[in-house]
This record gives sequence, structure tokens and C-alpha cells, in this order.
Amino acid sequence: MTRLRCAVLDDFQDVARERADWARLADRVDVRFLHDHIAAHDDIVTAIGDCEIVVVMRERTPFPAELFARLPALRLLITSGLRNASIDLAAAAAHGVTVCGTPSGSAPPAELTWALLLGLARGIVTEHANLRSGGPWQSTLGADLHGRRLGLLGLGKIGSRVARVGAAFGMDVVAWSRSLTAERAAEEGASLAASKEELFETSDFVSVHLVLSDRTRGLVGADELRRMRRTAYLVNTSRAAIVDQPALLRALREGWIAGAGSDVFETEPLAPDDPLRTAPNFLGLPHLGYVTRANYDGYFQGAVEDIEAYLAGAPVRTLG
Repeated sequence: MTRLRCAVLDDFQDVARERADWARLADRVDVRFLHDHIAAHDDIVTAIGDCEIVVVMRERTPFPAELFARLPALRLLITSGLRNASIDLAAAAAHGVTVCGTPSGSAPPAELTWALLLGLARGIVTEHANLRSGGPWQSTLGADLHGRRLGLLGLGKIGSRVARVGAAFGMDVVAWSRSLTAERAAEEGASLAASKEELFETSDFVSVHLVLSDRTRGLVGADELRRMRRTAYLVNTSRAAIVDQPALLRALREGWIAGAGSDVFETEPLAPDDPLRTAPNFLGLPHLGYVTRANYDGYFQGAVEDIEAYLAGAPVRTLG
């Protein structure tokens, strides 16, 4: 029996192999793990053009219609999580490619949101660097959380977790999205902001938890950032394109806001010369929101399950 070929893309940390029992597929599938990001379509085709199965990590490697057309061998595309806006599902169907997802947890990105928010509020990076280098002892004045307002853009699975932690800190939690109701907000211990503008004008911390779509792309622009208090902070663990990146850079450089934290960028990995790397009062992380042991177990073991189900003729967790 000829075995199928499978490529696992963007395994940056070389951990995919150990997070799942790939040996269950050994008699039917040859699996190879690619650790370096491949951006150009020509290079992608060279690397995986012979594969019937491909496993992708989040939106690291987009699959538009043009790429499907150049991968005639591809029959099964698996993405981590149950949503991936960078895969053209209509094109996949047109080319006979089944697209499946994997289990994904909302707790890890909610937890990382608080790592960024607390890191900004208490000057963690600056103080740690000073301690390590023998610099000044106590050089920052922390921002309080208790009694301050936390504004959430979006109150879904992740936003609602962030809201409950904010309430535990004694914060006044408000939320806004186009479809959010006062009743739904109250269920998560939050109040519905009268408008998006009010949320930005009155919040001490604003955190983004919306799904990227045509309606949310660029939702946080120069106008919204200018409405924020100069003592306020912005955190984004959702998708970079929801926040206008040039406007954010200008806001940081010109002091419109006290600081910003982001775990997401429009191009990942972030270019070495990207100006955000050196922007003042910016705390950035390399998209770690979902990078935890439990989440990766769900992703990669889920991928193995998806492959087994596909080979049995009964695909599970199909998208589109």
C-alpha cells in the first residue's frame, strides 16, 4: 500500500512531533515537519507539492485560490482551531480539498491578555531589565487596576474570560461590539458601553477581542486612539489588522496613549526592521496567545484524529 504524504507547516519550536501520537499513522502516512516559515508560493509548492495532506498553524501560511490551483495533489488541509480566515474555503471545495479544524481553547489567549495588561500597568519589562542590569531600583510608577475601567471590544469566549478576571480585580468592566446587548454583557459581569466612542473615551485599559472580518478590519484607527486618555493602555491579542498599525505607531511615538501591548502582527514573524520593535511604551510578544502545552496537544492530536477520520471516509470538524 502506497503511503500518503503529509507536511506539518510552521512548526517553529519543533514541538509538533512530541505533542501527538503520529505513530498511529505510520503504516498509512509519511509525516514531515517543517520548522521554518515559507512565504513565497513558489517555495511552498516546492516544499509540499507532493503532499496529499497538509497541517497548518493558525494563519501563518495563507491558502488562497491561487495556491490551491498549484497543489493538485492536496486532498486534506487541516488548520489548528475551528476558524481560519486565511483559507479560501470556496477554492478548497472547487479543487476537491477537504478542510478540517482541531480543538482549540479560549483560556490561553485570555490569560496572555492579562500578562500583557499587567506587564504594561506595572512596568514589568523595564523593572526586570533594571534589576538584571543593576539599573535604578524602582523607576516606574504603576497604573492601578482596582477601581479603573476596563473596556472590551468584543465579549465572546475570550473576551468574557477577560471580563471575569477584570471584575475579580475590582475593575469597572464595560464592553462593546455591534451585536452586543446589555443583557448579554450583564451575563458576563460587564456593562454595555453606550457606543464604541464612549468606550475609548472613558476606559483606562482597552482590550481587543473581536474576530477579524470586513467589518472589524481597521476598526481601531487614529480617531479611536485619539479618543483614549493619555494615561490609558491598549492591548490586542486578537488580530493585528483590527488595529490600524500606522496609527498605533504614531499614537505611541506622539504619546496619545500611555502604552500598548500586542501579541499579533500583520506579518509574522515580524520583520527585523519593523518600527514597532523599537516603539516607545510598546510591549510585544511573538503571537504566544495560543502557544501552550494543552492547546498544542489539542491541535496536533486533533490533526492526527482528523487524518484518521478522513482515511476512514468520515471527515470530522470540517470547515466550510
